[in-house]
Amino acid sequence: MNRALIVIDVQQSFLQRPLWQASSNPGIVGQVNRLVAHARDQGDLVVWVLHSEPGTGGVFDPASGHVRLMEGLEPLDGEPVLTKTAHNAFTTTNLQQLLTSRGVTEVVTSGIRTEQCVETTTRLASDLGYEVTFVTDATATTPCEHWDAPAGRSVEEILADPRTLQTDDIIARTEYALAGRFARVTTVKELTGS
Repeated sequence: MNRALIVIDVQQSFLQRPLWQASSNPGIVGQVNRLVAHARDQGDLVVWVLHSEPGTGGVFDPASGHVRLMEGLEPLDGEPVLTKTAHNAFTTTNLQQLLTSRGVTEVVTSGIRTEQCVETTTRLASDLGYEVTFVTDATATTPCEHWDAPAGRSVEEILADPRTLQTDDIIARTEYALAGRFARVTTVKELTGS
């Protein structure tokens, strides 16, 4: 086994946010399950990562009960489930040690948010010397408000704002930034052959 699939932040927390209704990939669980099945068939390591913000009182606070995998995702015995408190999956976990101890040289990244935790993990994995494959359609994101937009707007107001970066633009920018520099960019079908 020299390859690992890293499933990043596909967790209930995101479903609690109103903006999730504008998600780029509401069916992400199905796409991730296809990747997981393929990884298991290939004998690859599957690593599950959750994002936690203890003490914040928000949907990423473990006390909320939402810091758990989305319904329909189920780790097998022996598949590591790591909890991070940084954007990337390496800095606040033992992910690198785990991959090194298992002889992993190649990682496949997927999860939520395309341009944030998944892209950041992909970049860091590349910098650490891993061969990285970024599976675009096994990621999801939501529109990004302009940095000086007023707080507390409705989803409709956010989506109507011409300064809001829409999901197709976010995904395209991420693919442009990663492809040929940090990762091979692909799709679930291209990777699994089905």
